[in-house]
Amino acid sequence: MKQPALGLVASAIVIAVALAFISLFSVGSFLGWVSFFMLGLIPMQVVAVVLWGGNPSFVSGMSQPLKGLALVLLTVVVSLVATAAAFVVVGEGVSPPGPIPSHFAVVVVPTTFWLAIMMGGWPMTSRIKNPISAGFMVVVVAYMLTFVEFRLLFNYDFMKDAPVYLASAPHGMFNAIMALVFHVTALAVMFLVLCFDLWPLTSSPAIMKQPILGLVWSAIALGGAGVAMWIGIGVFGMDPMAFLTGVTAPFIFGTIIMLNMLQNSLFATMTQPVKGLANAIGAAVLGVVLAHLYVALVPLVSGTLASGPPGYDLEVWLVNALLSVTFPFLIYYAVFFGYWPLTKPATSPVVART
Repeated sequence: MKQPALGLVASAIVIAVALAFISLFSVGSFLGWVSFFMLGLIPMQVVAVVLWGGNPSFVSGMSQPLKGLALVLLTVVVSLVATAAAFVVVGEGVSPPGPIPSHFAVVVVPTTFWLAIMMGGWPMTSRIKNPISAGFMVVVVAYMLTFVEFRLLFNYDFMKDAPVYLASAPHGMFNAIMALVFHVTALAVMFLVLCFDLWPLTSSPAIMKQPILGLVWSAIALGGAGVAMWIGIGVFGMDPMAFLTGVTAPFIFGTIIMLNMLQNSLFATMTQPVKGLANAIGAAVLGVVLAHLYVALVPLVSGTLASGPPGYDLEVWLVNALLSVTFPFLIYYAVFFGYWPLTKPATSPVVART
């Protein structure tokens, strides 16, 4: 089986598995401990894919499926440690973890993507010669940076009267929901740049060196997120959570399928910037269609959920179903398992390197 058929079939299989996995849990468990733990899988997964190419030295001699299982186990162990630390430090040890520690776990993800992809692991990879050690340090730094920005930027004063409020909640500069949506939207803009294979930045050798590339790319991501939220929330008056679940999350999900599962093959014969535009439109359409599919299947998977304020149960379910569960499952299968057993020998998706 070759691309794009391989990616389409693999994606369908993983989506079915992800929805079956979600159905094993009650809504409360899924939106609490399950999603909290699943988010903790992603930072180590990002490092293993981007900086280690999905084939670090300690598993390079293994065959499938042992290689995939070993890498999955690594992310599980790291998530257990990181989730426990976040639960105690940010969540005050209150079980199940509420929105405040969950938001922290979400923000660690774009921070890790920023360090691993946009910054290319710099400065850790330039100062630590052992790539395995450098990768682990990227994860540690991602959590440390997230904690600092979480305290400085997120403000939960609007939640003071809610039972899920924590005394240690940060009193930062911005409404926490808006700050959360901004972080995830900046990640979506990062994926938009990947749709264009970093065009037109690639036309300048001076820009394509770290840390210049990371700084320029970061400016694009932050500026793009600001413009997108100004249009969607400011001009069209969308609820921030509706913007997150209707625009940002579906686009990220769509790009994962387009660039990773389909290995950027759907428009491979095109040149930039037409290819990037086609990729972006394809990712947006695919993501929105799949998001609507997930919503349609909610009654079968998790029962009837209420949409909108104050709880936003449906919106929170959708974001977690797409990005906390299906997203890591897709990468597990495509990269860690190399599409095994659909391909022999297994192939690995194209990994964006900087």
